[in-house]
Amino acid sequence: MDFRGRVFLAPLTKGGNLPFRRLCLAHGCEVTMGEMAYAYQVVKRSKSELALLRKHPDETCFGAQIAASRPGDAITAGLAAAERGASWVDLNCGCPIHDTVKRGMGAKLLQHPVGLGKLVEEMVKAIPVPVTVKIRLGWSESDQNASEVARIIEESGAAALCVHGRTREQRYSRAADWDAVARIAAERTIPVIGNGDLLTWYETHDRWQKSGVASVMIGRGALIKPWIFREIAEKKAWEPTAAERLGVYHHLAQMMKGHFRDDEKGRERTMRFLPWHFEFFCRYRPLSAQHFVDASREHPLMQTRGADDEVGLPVLEMLLRDARPEVHLRLANLLWEAADVAEAEVRALALAAEMPPVAGEAGEMATAHG
Repeated sequence: MDFRGRVFLAPLTKGGNLPFRRLCLAHGCEVTMGEMAYAYQVVKRSKSELALLRKHPDETCFGAQIAASRPGDAITAGLAAAERGASWVDLNCGCPIHDTVKRGMGAKLLQHPVGLGKLVEEMVKAIPVPVTVKIRLGWSESDQNASEVARIIEESGAAALCVHGRTREQRYSRAADWDAVARIAAERTIPVIGNGDLLTWYETHDRWQKSGVASVMIGRGALIKPWIFREIAEKKAWEPTAAERLGVYHHLAQMMKGHFRDDEKGRERTMRFLPWHFEFFCRYRPLSAQHFVDASREHPLMQTRGADDEVGLPVLEMLLRDARPEVHLRLANLLWEAADVAEAEVRALALAAEMPPVAGEAGEMATAHG
């Protein structure tokens, strides 16, 4: 596993489901990661948690991420991931949610660097594939110890380190600090992967070059436009029409139908995910380098809220920008039912006539999440 010169799809809770990862592969992604799995649940042989370690045959470079606080649990989960074909195992030390940190996992490990080092060391000894670690800058604004944590992680034998340029306390409320990411990359000899606020190909290459990181990781940017990997590789934007985007979303719906099965139970499972994806898809806006590159250097476009004041937009475009959950659910259902993209477009136009946009519902770019 080469951790340099790569563009990683981040481990995305709920969003990193297998069909969505396959969609990213279809649009140029080469390195995927599964959703975070609780190691202690893997030890209990939880079917839902073991499913998070599963990869598709198309995922030739797949990393499994686990959350753990005890070496025994971490090793058992890591071995289970390796047995299922993971190219490497990542230890989550950045998850900010209460359910994770109250169990001593995720970002909580940042407060115990020595214990974290021992945990990583035990994993490296026992797991037959490379072990990596994903961290945040620290617990809070006043408690940023990422440099110390990164040193201990490297000394413990980790193959690579991913740094999300925010603290646990910040969640997604602040712009990612790529200066801090760059400092850590300069301090370490193992590959450092930079993560945070990458929404366009030009922002990605700019942060990558200026920070000196070995690789980059894309999270919310991929949820908003899964074709971002293609853009990064080609160093140019793909600005799909509403009809083209509907085709992308139909492809995802059909992969979900194949993954969850084409029956009522499969439809029920799909509706746990596909409407949720539209919460991100509806935020897509064309952000050409010609008009936005200067602004992106001042402040990441992911965190920029711009007025959505375009007039004369096509009906289908307005529908796909609609932020209402009920619209997302209706779109998900019609994509499940449509036999092809042409039928999906006819149904979508009928939905747009039935549910015209409400003033203020899609009034901002709203690319920030969290």
